[in-house]
Amino acid sequence: MSLSAPAKPLGQRKRTLKSYTLKGSDVVIKPRGTVLLKAPDSSKSPYVARVEAIEAAGSRGTNVRVKAFHGAKEVFLSGHQDVQSVDAIEGKCNVYSFPKYTKLDVVNDEDYFCRFEYNEVTGKLVPDTISVYCKCWMPCNPDDLMIQCEECTDWFHPACIGKTIKEAKKLEHFSCESCAAEKRRRLKESSEQKIEIVP
Repeated sequence: MSLSAPAKPLGQRKRTLKSYTLKGSDVVIKPRGTVLLKAPDSSKSPYVARVEAIEAAGSRGTNVRVKAFHGAKEVFLSGHQDVQSVDAIEGKCNVYSFPKYTKLDVVNDEDYFCRFEYNEVTGKLVPDTISVYCKCWMPCNPDDLMIQCEECTDWFHPACIGKTIKEAKKLEHFSCESCAAEKRRRLKESSEQKIEIVP
């Protein structure tokens, strides 16, 4: 009596590939690389995924095993794995760490950044804390302009301080509301101390 599974017919065996050149292009994808995949709903934008493996499946074509990222420009790697035909790949993209993304001279449409990864075991994002800025208490988004207060060195979004981006770019000096109020208070105190009443 044999307990082993029957061998798959030759046409059904998968072969793992080290790379794959997308049809009609010179774009080469490799495991651990990031790609843009067509969304299941054609009215939606493509989504970012990391290629985990490339598998040639004989007559069924070539597939990629991917881990999906979630998000728009800032993405985080999820535990969700999927198998897609290589025909679903629209092209390669770049997913940078947050520090590397902020140092790019030019950010292109195919550039994304990731500062979180989803831990499937705990159900939490890693890291689980992040610095927040502005009075809206949001994390820094390198794609959005922020203005630094010259006094406290905190960062603020133009909209949160009642300015347009155009107005914010023209500012030569900036003090946030708290620092400006403190400066006015100190000025008032110092001017009151200087006033002497002469009889």
